[in-house]
Amino acid sequence: MWRVIVFCLLFVSLQGAEVRQTVWKKGETFSDYLQRNGISLELLKSISGEDAKYLSEIQAGEPYYEMREGTTLLQSLIPIGEEMQIQLSRDLRSGHYRFDIIPIVYRVVEDRAVVEIRKSCSADIDRVTHNPRLGFLLKYLYKGAVDFRKLRRGDKVAFAYRQKSRLGRPWGQAEIRGAVVESRRKRRFIFVDEEGNAWNDVVKKVRSTRKGKREVLKTVTRTVRSSVRRSRFVMPIRGARITSRFSYKRWHPILHRYRPHLGVDWGAKRGTPLYAIAKGRVIYAGWMRGYGKVVKIDHGGGFVSLYAHQSRIKVRRGRYVQRGEVIGFVGSTGRSTGPHVHLGLYKNGRAVNPLRYLGKSAKVPTLRKITRQLKTMEEYTVVQTKTVPIKGAKMLKEQLVSALENPPKAYQWESYDRSVVHLSDKKRYPESEEVQSWALK
Repeated sequence: MWRVIVFCLLFVSLQGAEVRQTVWKKGETFSDYLQRNGISLELLKSISGEDAKYLSEIQAGEPYYEMREGTTLLQSLIPIGEEMQIQLSRDLRSGHYRFDIIPIVYRVVEDRAVVEIRKSCSADIDRVTHNPRLGFLLKYLYKGAVDFRKLRRGDKVAFAYRQKSRLGRPWGQAEIRGAVVESRRKRRFIFVDEEGNAWNDVVKKVRSTRKGKREVLKTVTRTVRSSVRRSRFVMPIRGARITSRFSYKRWHPILHRYRPHLGVDWGAKRGTPLYAIAKGRVIYAGWMRGYGKVVKIDHGGGFVSLYAHQSRIKVRRGRYVQRGEVIGFVGSTGRSTGPHVHLGLYKNGRAVNPLRYLGKSAKVPTLRKITRQLKTMEEYTVVQTKTVPIKGAKMLKEQLVSALENPPKAYQWESYDRSVVHLSDKKRYPESEEVQSWALK
C-alpha cells in the first residue's frame, strides 16, 4: 500500500512540471551546467573516473531535454552519442541529485514523402516534413548527378527514408533508401545499398579480384618493387588480436552496465611496443583518470589519436613523431582488466571508429624486367565485375513511381521552433514514456 501512496504523490507532484528541449551552450562545461542550476559541485566527486571521461563527449549545439517545475530542475537527459546519454535526476523526497549514464530511448520511423518544388528543394522538404536534414542528405546522394538549384516550380522529388525519432523530433542521421527527381519529363533515380553507397539503378556493380600463378618465359631474373602505396594510418600494435571493438553501447566488463566504448582494444603482453598510427605532434603525455597512462597525438586535418593504459610512455609533450615510431608500451594502468592498448581516434573533436581508417589502402608492387630469359612463376590478378541487385530496390522503385502519381501524406515531424514537449500526448510521442518514467527511477 505504501508503494501506491508514494507513486500517487510522485505523479501529482509532476503535474506542474514541463519538459523542454534546448541545446548545449558553446563553451559550457558540465560543472558550469551544475552551477547554473544551483546544484552542488559535490556531485562531481560521486562520478567514477570511468564515467567522468564521457563528460567531454557532450557536444555544443546538441539538443537535450530538461524537466522543470518552475525554476527547479527535476531531470536532464544529455546525449553523449546516438545511443547513450547522461541522466541527471533529482530525488523528489530528499532533493539530492544523482548521476548516471543510460541508453537513449527512440523509435525508428520509415516513411515516403513527395515534395513539389515551389521555392527550393531544401525549403520545400522542410515545409512538408519539418526535417531539414533530409534535404541536405538528398543533395549529397545526388551530388554530380542533379543540380538542385536548376529545379523549376512544379518539379517533384519523392524519397523513402528511415529516421530515428525521439519525442517526435528527428534524432541522429537519417537514412535515405531511395529517391527520384522528376524534372522536364525525366526521372532520375537513386538507390542506397546496405553499405550506404548510392547507385542510379536497382542493381549495382561489384568488383572482385582473383589471384593465381602461371609459368611464363621472361627476360627477368627477379622482380623489384618500384613503388608502394600505403594508408595514412597504420596499426598501433603488431601481432595482437582485437578484444573489444568501437561501440556506442557496450556492456562494461568491470562496471557491469552499458557504457559507450569509443575506441578499439588490442590485447597483448605487458611491454609490447606501441606505434604512432601517423606522423604528428604529441599534445598530451601523462595520466588521464580511467585511461591510466595516455599519449595523444595531433595528426592534422582534424585527426587526433589516443593510446591508453600504457605501462611506460616513451615520448614527451610537444615532440614530433613519425608514423610507426614507438611512443610507449602496453600496460594495464587506469581502469583495466588486463594488459591491452585502447586506441581512440577523433575527427574534429568527435570519436570515430579507428577500424574505418587503419590500413585501408593496399600495397601495389610494380614489376620491371631483367635482361635474362628463364622460366619463372608469375603471379597475376584478374579483376571481375558483376551486376548484383540492390536488396529491395526493385519494389522501392515501383513505390516511388506510384507515390509521384498518388502522393501520400508525409510524416509530420515536430517543428524545431517548438521547444516544449507535452508528455500527455502519448499517441504522437510514444517515446515520452522515457521522460515520464524518470521520477520512478
